[in-house]
Amino acid sequence: MFVAKINVILKDSVLDPQGQTILRTTKDIGIHQTKDIRVGKYMEVKLDVSTEEEAKKLTKDLCEKILVNQVIETYRVQIEKV
Repeated sequence: MFVAKINVILKDSVLDPQGQTILRTTKDIGIHQTKDIRVGKYMEVKLDVSTEEEAKKLTKDLCEKILVNQVIETYRVQIEKV
């Protein structure tokens, strides 16, 4: 059994209005050190497979077919054995 930890975020070339709103708010409350904020999604998927290679392939298929809009988003995956 493995768990895939998936982080999805908008590509740098795509405007992130939610991130920009949060960034403006940080300035409004006096935190001026923040330079950019990007908001994304985090998912964990438990996979009933026997090898890490199977988990990676299955996770890639899930991301590219269902979970990620590859036109505007990018993703990172971390696979852990449980």
